[in-house]
Amino acid sequence: MVKTEKIMKTVFRCLLLTANCLLLTSCCLQSQAQPWYHQTTIYQIYPRSYYDSNGDGIGDITGIIQKLDYIHSLGFETIWCSPFFSSPQRDFGYDISDYKNIAPEYGTMEDAQKLIDEVHKRGMKIVLDMVMNHTSDENPWFKESASSINNSKADWYIWRDKPNGWKSVLKKKGWHYVKERNQYYWASFLDFQPDLNYRNPEVKKVMFDVVRFWLEKGADGFRLDMFNSIYKDSLFRKNTTSPPTPLQRRGEKVKGYMNQPKSFGFAKELRAVCDSFGDKMLLGEVFGNHQMIKRFVGEDKNDGLGLVFNFEMLRFHFSAKYFHELIASLEKDFAEPFAPVYVFSNHDRRRMAKRMKGNTDKAKLLHLLQFTARGTPCFYYGEELGMTDVRMPYRKALDPVAHLRPGLPRFLVDMVNETLNRDEVRTPMQWNDKKNAGFSTADKTWLPVHENFRTVNVAAEEKDENSMLGFIKNLLQLRNNHLALQNGKLELIPSKDLPENVLGYKRNNEKESLVVYINFSNRKKEIKIENGTGKIILATQETQPEIQNNILILDKLSGVVILY
Repeated sequence: MVKTEKIMKTVFRCLLLTANCLLLTSCCLQSQAQPWYHQTTIYQIYPRSYYDSNGDGIGDITGIIQKLDYIHSLGFETIWCSPFFSSPQRDFGYDISDYKNIAPEYGTMEDAQKLIDEVHKRGMKIVLDMVMNHTSDENPWFKESASSINNSKADWYIWRDKPNGWKSVLKKKGWHYVKERNQYYWASFLDFQPDLNYRNPEVKKVMFDVVRFWLEKGADGFRLDMFNSIYKDSLFRKNTTSPPTPLQRRGEKVKGYMNQPKSFGFAKELRAVCDSFGDKMLLGEVFGNHQMIKRFVGEDKNDGLGLVFNFEMLRFHFSAKYFHELIASLEKDFAEPFAPVYVFSNHDRRRMAKRMKGNTDKAKLLHLLQFTARGTPCFYYGEELGMTDVRMPYRKALDPVAHLRPGLPRFLVDMVNETLNRDEVRTPMQWNDKKNAGFSTADKTWLPVHENFRTVNVAAEEKDENSMLGFIKNLLQLRNNHLALQNGKLELIPSKDLPENVLGYKRNNEKESLVVYINFSNRKKEIKIENGTGKIILATQETQPEIQNNILILDKLSGVVILY
């Protein structure tokens, strides 16, 4: 009997040891695995322009809910919603008056909760747009702060007796006088968006509580507006940091209200708050060279923000050389455990179709690259249709930015292929060829619908497999079906081994290997490939090229994905 008990105890210890080893192995594997936000695909929604469910001419949260099946059918995994919090809407949601309430034109808190729940029911994730740098000047916090120099929130914003010469991000006056305090407050962007003072621990605490509030409701993370302006130089110096960084010694000028060392630490603090709720996305809007913006995600390990936008590609050059150099640079500076973010348009910048002058073949090539390169693709609503900018007079703009330079000739802005009126890139989603492109039943929508809506719309393109919409669906299906495109290694094919103006790269994991070829030229190209056993599984053009005698003949402005 005693012997039996000893045997049982020995067996139990062995089982316990085995279980601990399995648990340890599992934890190690999980720690080595890439986080979901390095592998996902992001679809950005501008709520005001997506779908109007109640006929008032303005898109709303219920409208988004009604279109979730459409987004899911495209193959996107994550939705990023621009702000729908309470706001005077002077900057259309990026001027928040109450972080824990919903703007009535968009719906109610119950609608917001339903949106989060309905996204999750479809196996998708939702990321909210969190504006932590500043509030609206109609926020009760600011009203109290501005009322006197002696109140409970007197130090919640950045106040000075005299301006120090800083200019805002928009190169305009950044300090604004308030008579009640006989002082000036700082606004990094527009004058009605005063910056919060994060050197005050009360401000940090209340904003972290806002983050927790939405995480408790089920948000899967946040896109962080103007995140590199969170902290300002404590001595209010111009174009410096404290202490100087190696970047400055290389000639990098750092504004006194951007990319401050404490902002990098703040990213880690915010990450810790989110980590207490699980694996959450933090996607930062930051600006600077790679070495600078990488400090927001971490130096050696990804312990800051999960991702930052790589905005340099918004001003892309349409050539294989440009994208070869871009990818090489991103692979060097954002190698694992980091990941770049591929973004070609958003609510602030010109749409890709406009930059491509309506050339669908060129746009398909950029989307092919965006969804097959290593990184997280961020995709703006309507790009799947080839929606383009609506040209509008600056003097009639709703966008306040358009009114900052009334004397600037429009042709000068056109010369650099940009727009100062963000209304032009925020027009209503084009659902069909009916009234208001099916966006709203109202007599007048908040912004006009593009006149091309009768041909460029969801209903029309769903009937055409060769449309932009059909291509995007096939491209997302390809990415979702091949793990090598989600988390595999990327290897650039040397330019010397390819014809002129052709880009090539490999995506590999332990189980599969894919090769992407993109012909940026207006001429047919013959590409010698490694072996002829590969199978073309996606092509950008209707007529699929063939591989004969280890030669791939790639038509002008076309691309393919080959599976080996």
